[in-house]
Amino acid sequence: MRIVIAALVLAPAAALASSAFDGTWKGRVDSVKVTGNPDMWVVADGMFTCSSCNPQIKIKADGTDQKVTGHPYYDTVAVKVVDAKTVERTNKLAGKVTGTDQWTVSADGSAFSGKFTDYTGVYSTAAATTEKRLAAGPAGAHAASGSWMQDKATEASDAGNIVNYKMTEDSFSASGNGQTFNAKFDGKDYPVQGDPAHTMVTLKRIDANTVLVSQKRQGKVTDEIRLAAAKDGKTVEFTDKDLVYGQTTTVTLEKQK
Repeated sequence: MRIVIAALVLAPAAALASSAFDGTWKGRVDSVKVTGNPDMWVVADGMFTCSSCNPQIKIKADGTDQKVTGHPYYDTVAVKVVDAKTVERTNKLAGKVTGTDQWTVSADGSAFSGKFTDYTGVYSTAAATTEKRLAAGPAGAHAASGSWMQDKATEASDAGNIVNYKMTEDSFSASGNGQTFNAKFDGKDYPVQGDPAHTMVTLKRIDANTVLVSQKRQGKVTDEIRLAAAKDGKTVEFTDKDLVYGQTTTVTLEKQK
């Protein structure tokens, strides 16, 4: 499960002096929408399989760290079955915890509530979501098995939900929770400082209120992001097309100051 609010610092803005993008922004939790491919995993016979992960993950579900490859934010995953309705997952990179998930399935099995904590910034950030079941898992599998689609976000801590943007005529800088970049609108790649996955960003200005950004990790384009500022300068519509997971997430950012 991917919580995009925690990654808003990676989104840039348009290049005009005193633009509608300048200032401090906060993602409105009730505005988060996710469409596209579902989350698909199975916990059965002592194994955890995530077929929606890219690359796919198939490891022992015994609570111990299991090596995985090809994932920029983690190189081990530990999956623990807490009880008949709850599963926990812990991701680590070079031995350091980068994220934790807990999924608790509803009594009727039609939905689950998820809690996520991200540790990739200076401060840990927490979020909560609910997901609807699209398809059941195989017979005998844990209740958390099957296909799921995020229904709504219900909580997000400020540390991962607030960003600061500043722009000049030819460049843009963003900062939030220890991650920052300063990029020019010249088509070149620029690093996101403080990001353990070594994300690079490339910016393109469409007009005074619209900017596109490409994110790259491990040399591949992973996300195409569109930012559209309202003419009144009060909101920005953030649209992230995740090319790795095949999901699109939209969030409304509101001006704080």
